[in-house]
Amino acid sequence: MTLAASVDTGDTAWLLAATALVLLMTPGLALFYGGMVRTKSVLNMLMMSFVSIALVTVVWLAAGYSLAFGDDIGGGLIGGLDHAGLRGLGPDSVHGTVPTLLFATFQLTFAIITAALISGAIADRAKFGAWLVFVPVWALLVYVPVTHWVWGPGGWILDRLGALDFAGGLPVEITSGASGLALCLVLGPRIGFKKEAMRPHNLPMVVLGAGLLWFGWFGFNSGSALGANGLAAAAFLNTLAAGCTGLLGWLFVEQKRDGHPTTLGAASGAVAGLVAITPSCGSVSLLGALVVRLAAGVLCSYAVSWKFRLNYDDSLDVVGVHLVGGIIGTLLIGVFAVEEMTGGAEGLLYGGGLAQLGKQLLAVVVVGVYAFAVTYALGKLIDKAMGFRASEEQEQTGLDLTVHAETAYDHGVLGHGAPVTSSVVPTAQKVTSQA
Repeated sequence: MTLAASVDTGDTAWLLAATALVLLMTPGLALFYGGMVRTKSVLNMLMMSFVSIALVTVVWLAAGYSLAFGDDIGGGLIGGLDHAGLRGLGPDSVHGTVPTLLFATFQLTFAIITAALISGAIADRAKFGAWLVFVPVWALLVYVPVTHWVWGPGGWILDRLGALDFAGGLPVEITSGASGLALCLVLGPRIGFKKEAMRPHNLPMVVLGAGLLWFGWFGFNSGSALGANGLAAAAFLNTLAAGCTGLLGWLFVEQKRDGHPTTLGAASGAVAGLVAITPSCGSVSLLGALVVRLAAGVLCSYAVSWKFRLNYDDSLDVVGVHLVGGIIGTLLIGVFAVEEMTGGAEGLLYGGGLAQLGKQLLAVVVVGVYAFAVTYALGKLIDKAMGFRASEEQEQTGLDLTVHAETAYDHGVLGHGAPVTSSVVPTAQKVTSQA
């Protein structure tokens, strides 16, 4: 099979663009997260995202792609190492209608942002050196196996269970959210959690980051069709509408609950809608997509406050948005899936009964538990070996100055957080970063 005979140039051109769009999401995430932390740790937050690009790329090219998308060797659990170092994947190798090297690069960008997402759960208090160890090991132990289960040849979720996930609700959103929860439990809460108003220091940066994420999400979802076709167009439209509806749903809750819609809420709502539509954008009708994204905007806006009641310090609400939004989007496939989108499977409301919903639920539970358990164990191991949490002095002074010997702004390190009395705790909770 030659490259010229099997590659579709239109599909290839679109996937090249989609790959660049998804890569842009990680710098967008860096700005999104960077604006939400206090001034003393902005650069550290940016660095945690940017260094993930380098770390995950090395691991993915060395072994990750082969283990995720190589021929199954472990009963649906993992692929082989036949393509380690991308061995055997020359320019004439084809995946569907696109070059295999392009497909591998497209999937790499998914792995990068998934690892970077976790950093929001432990903002302001993690050792940078520990993060450098955590990211590549986590990618191999958590992201790669789950990706094989969901998308790899012979993966048990794809081939045996029959659960659906178009663009990453399971390997991206649920793994990052469950892993974020595990790590924030390993590290413990920030100094001043629930006592200081840890407000975002730069809301324009947050909105810019959200805009870049939204822009990149078109490549994330539409690119998952792996072609310039009608399915890509449907995913594109669902992605656009998802950000809009999630944004409006979140603002509605803020207005009703707090009396005023916020800029942070608008950015967070858009991201929540995009998270929820990710697994379902290629499986549900427009009506189903409307319910998915509206549910995400409303439910995630409430979910971000759970950390104050349950006492886990998910700094930038990775759990409240990515875990909860990913669960919503993945489960509702079992309710709203339509045959013309899936090619066969139908949800509860379209005559499919409870079967597909049960499959989606099982996939969510297994992936969530696996990601949480492995991440918790890995976090504890790193913490015991080298310490995962920054020292109290570093945290109080700020990681930018103490770790990177830099500050983001000429006026130095600010934003230690003002004491909050019990009478204003609801306001402090509302303005605490919501990623």
